[in-house]
Amino acid sequence: MTKQRAFFPTLILVALAGIFLVLYATPEGLGLSDDSIAYVAGARSILSGQGYREAYLASNGYVTHFPPVFSITLAFIGLSGMDPLRAARFLVAFLFGANIFLPGVIGWRMTKSQLAGIALALLFLINDSLFDVHVVAMSEPLYIFFTLAAFLTFEKYPSSPTLLPNGEGSHKPLALWERGRGEGWLIAAGVLTSLAYLTRYAGLALLATFLLALILLQDNWKKRLTSAGIFLVGFLPLALAWSVRNKLVTDNATNRTFVYHPLTEEHINSFIYNISEFLVPVESLRRAMVKDVTSLFILVALIALVILVWIATKGLKKFFHPTSAMPEVLSFANGLYIFGYLASIVSSMLFFDQATKFKLRILAPVYVSLFVLLVYFLYHVIARRSVATATLASPARAGEQSSNGREIASPLSRLAMTIVVAILYLSILFLSIPKTYASAQALHLGGGQGLASFKWYDSKAMDFLAKLPADTRIYTNQPGAVYLHADHPALVLPDLVDSVTGLPRGNFEKGVALLQKDVLSGKAVLALFDTGSESAEAQKVYDQVSKGLYLALQTQGDKIYTAP
Repeated sequence: MTKQRAFFPTLILVALAGIFLVLYATPEGLGLSDDSIAYVAGARSILSGQGYREAYLASNGYVTHFPPVFSITLAFIGLSGMDPLRAARFLVAFLFGANIFLPGVIGWRMTKSQLAGIALALLFLINDSLFDVHVVAMSEPLYIFFTLAAFLTFEKYPSSPTLLPNGEGSHKPLALWERGRGEGWLIAAGVLTSLAYLTRYAGLALLATFLLALILLQDNWKKRLTSAGIFLVGFLPLALAWSVRNKLVTDNATNRTFVYHPLTEEHINSFIYNISEFLVPVESLRRAMVKDVTSLFILVALIALVILVWIATKGLKKFFHPTSAMPEVLSFANGLYIFGYLASIVSSMLFFDQATKFKLRILAPVYVSLFVLLVYFLYHVIARRSVATATLASPARAGEQSSNGREIASPLSRLAMTIVVAILYLSILFLSIPKTYASAQALHLGGGQGLASFKWYDSKAMDFLAKLPADTRIYTNQPGAVYLHADHPALVLPDLVDSVTGLPRGNFEKGVALLQKDVLSGKAVLALFDTGSESAEAQKVYDQVSKGLYLALQTQGDKIYTAP
């Protein structure tokens, strides 16, 4: 009983350590990208009463490309008077703590071991990849939070009396409140899944995971269809409301267009780099593995194959033999989710958004589920190996059970396997700690990431733009930076190729002519940042849009053009 009372306080302390780590690493605020600015501007727009709009752009159109829940959450905090940009730091720090706490609960519930729960929470705390995701103002931390919460509520439904194996509980009349409680957990899982979807569109993978799990784990088609319907009751209202809103304001449900574009070398390279950083925390070893790409792909393929065979064996056995024991739901659902999520990301790259890459933030949800499965497998290596050894040593004791229903294992074999697993786990832990500590220290002393770096605060070009009259239009290749540092909504440049579809844009020449006419009228300026570091294609665009304009300022690779 004392151990049980100590579990949650210990878990809370580990979560608080995570919150402190994020706050320590971000004294100047979270890292910012163009997408970060879109979320912050959207939150400010909501607070101003204009709805969810692209306030960082002069067009100020309705946002459909980014789901709304992250911006809504920032706006809700903003009701206290805190600016959404500042609120993002405290929200994401809290989410890192929550995303450490919830896996701890998942580890405990799926193994019935409090030590396994603490072990899983510690893995989250010290992993550099997951830490890096939680020091940037993006929607992934909130998405991971809703995903973990959805797993926990979903697990409550199959473990309810109506779904116990071998019809257990079916001989007792169930009170209405017991039935309602199980269905209530399933509806809650649906609501949390819809919130994950409205945080990131990749949440559709979570929807597919739970629906497939219900089909595989239920005893008959009546129960499968009924439970799927109950789940959709929780999911559909919010998801449909968002789609209808988008259709009404922009005639497009998600701002995505179906266009096939194959995976490129850039996609593959980003996958290799980020997956190697997660799997190999030692930098020298990671670089050696990246040079030998074949070894890395073999390692990834072996991990994927083991998980696939495991979930296929568990799921199909339950599907074709409904009276067999229920698989452990949390680990099983996480295994399904890995493949569902990766399939949704690859589908998006191939058919909807070529700009999507295998970046760290994109792969982070997979890392979460991999850690869940790692702890589950390590725990069961000890449990199963110990029972098997005890059975061989004394067949007469094979069927003997302890008072809590578990088979009695050989103390020596259990100790031996525990030591082996503990060494493996501690090796992962202590190899990861130096890298995470170094990242936190570098961020603490580094002066901000991305658009939040001092480079932007000290920019002479931004000072120039900030002093322009409020009605001056600013065309730029960095609209997010101009909005943040010059406090001015901006206009984007005409482009040769649509980065999302990969198709050539129409009317490029017309767009260039309109931009130059606007600048030459004296009512607009052209601001180009980091011109020396862009691609050849981008340089071609810059040369065309700036042709014939007056170079009013040139500093540190930034150029501002005005009328002569």
